[in-house]
Amino acid sequence: MKILRVLYTGYALLVFGILFLIFFFPLLIPIFFQRKHHLVGILNRWWAHLLFFFTFLPVKIEWRFKPNPRKQYIFCPNHFSYLDIPAMGLNKHNTIFVGKNDMENIPLFGFMYRKLHITVDRTKLKSKFNTFIRSCRAVDEGKSLVIYPEGGIISEKEPILARLKDGAFRVAIEKQIPLVPVTMPYNRLILPPDRFLLRWGHVKLVFHEPIETSGKTLEDMTALKQQLYSVIQTELNKHYAT
Repeated sequence: MKILRVLYTGYALLVFGILFLIFFFPLLIPIFFQRKHHLVGILNRWWAHLLFFFTFLPVKIEWRFKPNPRKQYIFCPNHFSYLDIPAMGLNKHNTIFVGKNDMENIPLFGFMYRKLHITVDRTKLKSKFNTFIRSCRAVDEGKSLVIYPEGGIISEKEPILARLKDGAFRVAIEKQIPLVPVTMPYNRLILPPDRFLLRWGHVKLVFHEPIETSGKTLEDMTALKQQLYSVIQTELNKHYAT
């Protein structure tokens, strides 16, 4: 059984690599022409759909609100698996990612990721501050963001959310834009974080109703974090109820 998972994982990585090479040159357009930033979301969406199609992973996406294409959001998903990153590429609302700088060292991919998205070294206070500034600037440029509020795959008791970091909430309050909780319940079963071996399964995303931040201040941040945490954790509990 393990050998099959090894072969499946190798095949999936091959598909990922081929698709990356196909999309690399089109992704240069928004790098050199920043007004074309909407292409990042469109190309990521095509890439993600093709990735899941060719790796035979069925996808179900549930929207509990109708996103306004002219409105900006900060999408905040749970993060239990490396599969969460391509899964959020399925988002029909164009976004860029705010994430850890680990992937910057991957040849070619790191260049693309660094240029199109916002990276942060969470061990350095200056980097975290610069990421906040860049995130606010991205919102000013009309971009929506994906921020994993746990700050990485750090949950010690899945599927229980880890403590949420402040970043996404500070940006949302500063720019007065809604937070959208996103639940991805099954990715941890398909690609466990402690063993990089893929298994077949259903990929599911639930985009919950936005949490409004209009009129909120930093004094409301704790309440906003508790509200978003509750929405995602309640949905996770429904999927893992026995």
